[in-house]
Amino acid sequence: MQEYILIVEDDGDINQMLAELLEMSGYFTVQAYSGTEALLHVGQKAPAAVILDLMLPGMAGEAVLAKLKEECPDTAVIVTSAREDVGTRISLLRAGADDYVTKPFDTQELLARLEAVLRRSGRHPLEPASFGTEGKDALKYKDITMYPQDFTAFVGEEELSLTRREFLILELLMGHPGKVFTRNNIYESVWNEEFLGEENAVNVHISNIRQKLGKLHPEECYIQTVWGIGFKMKT
Repeated sequence: MQEYILIVEDDGDINQMLAELLEMSGYFTVQAYSGTEALLHVGQKAPAAVILDLMLPGMAGEAVLAKLKEECPDTAVIVTSAREDVGTRISLLRAGADDYVTKPFDTQELLARLEAVLRRSGRHPLEPASFGTEGKDALKYKDITMYPQDFTAFVGEEELSLTRREFLILELLMGHPGKVFTRNNIYESVWNEEFLGEENAVNVHISNIRQKLGKLHPEECYIQTVWGIGFKMKT
């Protein structure tokens, strides 16, 4: 697994917004929605940096920070929280946090802070993941056309704006329109790592793809849920 930025945030909307922001800026991301899930990823490979929310279900952000610094001391950690008091900031910085950003934050400021902590930790801004699709012809399904070689997709003549992972999921489904893909299949193909029950991550990305397709062609249903199994392109 390549180097990555780990996003630890239980709010699905904020988590997805951060993933899209970082991926559009050229970073490879992994999303976690709890401290326990985050540490499972860290156990597989230490991230280059972590964006860590304090208010997490179960294991609190402060405990996650302590474990992160114990298991991967060279990993930069940016803590995000609505707490504004100086005492909280000081205690977290002393506990090992490399930076602290107060919610709601400006996305460009967060990106700048991420670049700064990566430089300080000796890591360089990460390059986008290779899609491995050079030379492939366009994929077509109904009125969707995908061009894997330049990472573009269209519904009719309207461009479909997708994050890297959304693109790869739709490409996977469209490449085999009659096949049902389990969440395990999708996760291991797109995230390029072992599936550890990450159903929510797959479901969120599928939901986002459906919403984006629905905005361009609301009368059409493209992705079918095969209950108890997974997803396929609706035929």
